Amino acid sequence: MVGAPLLQLAGVEKIWPNGTVALRGVDLTLHAGRVHGLLGANGAGKSTLIKVLAGAIPASGGTVAWRGELVRWASPRAARAAGVATIYQHIPLVPTLSVVENMLLERAGGWRADRAGCARAAQVASLLDNPFDLDALVGDLPIGTRQMVAIAQGLMADPALLIMDEPTASLAGHERERVYAVVRLLAAQGHAVLFVSHFLDEILSLTDEVTVLRDGRAVLHAQTADLDEAAIAAAIVGRSVTALERRPRAARAFSNPPPEGEGDQPQAGGGVLSTSDEARGALPLHHRLWRRSPSPSGGGLIENPPALELRDLGSPGKLAPTSLTVAAGEIVGIAGMLGSGRSELLHAIFGADPAARGAVLLHGKPIGRTPEEAVAAGVALVPEDRATQGFVAGMSVAENIALPRTGLFQSPVQEHEAALAAIERLAIKVQGPDAPVGELSGGNAQKVVIAKWLTPDTRLLLLDEPTAGIDIGARTDILRLIRGLADEGLPVLLVSSEFEELIGVCDRILVMRDGLVIAEVDPETTDEAALIQRASGNFPSTGMAA
Repeated sequence: MVGAPLLQLAGVEKIWPNGTVALRGVDLTLHAGRVHGLLGANGAGKSTLIKVLAGAIPASGGTVAWRGELVRWASPRAARAAGVATIYQHIPLVPTLSVVENMLLERAGGWRADRAGCARAAQVASLLDNPFDLDALVGDLPIGTRQMVAIAQGLMADPALLIMDEPTASLAGHERERVYAVVRLLAAQGHAVLFVSHFLDEILSLTDEVTVLRDGRAVLHAQTADLDEAAIAAAIVGRSVTALERRPRAARAFSNPPPEGEGDQPQAGGGVLSTSDEARGALPLHHRLWRRSPSPSGGGLIENPPALELRDLGSPGKLAPTSLTVAAGEIVGIAGMLGSGRSELLHAIFGADPAARGAVLLHGKPIGRTPEEAVAAGVALVPEDRATQGFVAGMSVAENIALPRTGLFQSPVQEHEAALAAIERLAIKVQGPDAPVGELSGGNAQKVVIAKWLTPDTRLLLLDEPTAGIDIGARTDILRLIRGLADEGLPVLLVSSEFEELIGVCDRILVMRDGLVIAEVDPETTDEAALIQRASGNFPSTGMAA
């Protein structure tokens, strides 16, 4: 039986000084021992509502009742003192401090670790299955591990209400399962959890109740048992949602198929070569993408050179020497768990890893081994951590979109017009080109990050988790944009933890583990479960790892 509400919102409104209405009379009721899912498209008001609950901003109207008494928390510290802990999507950790020091940051008396604080930190880490070294420097950790540190930090004070904003967006499958287990344990112990997510499957499996926001209003309150993915998706976008279909092979793969009898010959365009000399040629050849053109002399077919070619590109301790090719207009997916080397591969291609060795060729020409040289050659990288690496929060949409052309003459009028064009093409929800990117929702900020690379100079697109932490509508927009860019001839390397997305949008999928490309997979003949098995080490290798 559900008892009295722990937290109750009635008619909560938020109007920003510029007149933007973020919340329009939102009602929300949370109970102890229950997991309540909160969903909505980017810009629906979720982040604003969380900030109101956390004491970070005041509501413009309505009431907030905590344990039956009206409250108006003046600061996050006041909310924490009352028993509310918030884990934000953009991880507010101090990179120059250790894990345990970050976990103790909000403790009265400062972050210095004492015996009692260290004991509590070790207890919380154990609850999370010890996903990190307590003494590790946070700035040295990958984004997924940093997310686990943020979760641990939120659990330190044993809060009555834990607000989790996209806690699994940066986590691999096994890490997500651990978070789910912790959420269920907290609910069983009598805690309330407000769980914000764009993953409809985890909302259905984890929560007891669901609230959906749209345009600042709560448009759905329901028991989770009475819902399915289609109903939630329709509430989020205000219409029924059609699933993204597999990209038709006719639109993807072959300018000219290999002639009969020649399908067993290795070729230069659009195939994975290997991560070792011994493994070359070990893959089934029907996985290789042929892009062949008539010979100018009329003497048959010749092979087109690949758009991207890697020759033994590696980085000590991060990435084994890797050789592969990507054809023009091809989308190659990179599947793997956190720590598998996916992001490290993109960073090495982009020149962001000074320790990387090997060669990167773009349309047959070697490119330099620094980001500046890569950008000059036409390489674009959309990074995994968009908040710290993808955009400058205090700069406007127009200024962020112009960043790759910094140092080149571009008039304010041109900058403004380019931003307007990007806003229209990517359906970015924003007041105008002069709006600061830091005020945008996650999905719209990600569209700005992508938009800055949509220039005629871009010849290779590297995407690292481009749909992480964004809603179903924005996610579909971005995936369709990726398809459209590839159809225009742009080669794309796509890293994603959402294996279903890779299957739906990619021409080929390379599976990585422990810094090695261990397999190449045809999306048309695989499924999500098989990819997970390969990536997690529960599937026989094709022999590509040296």
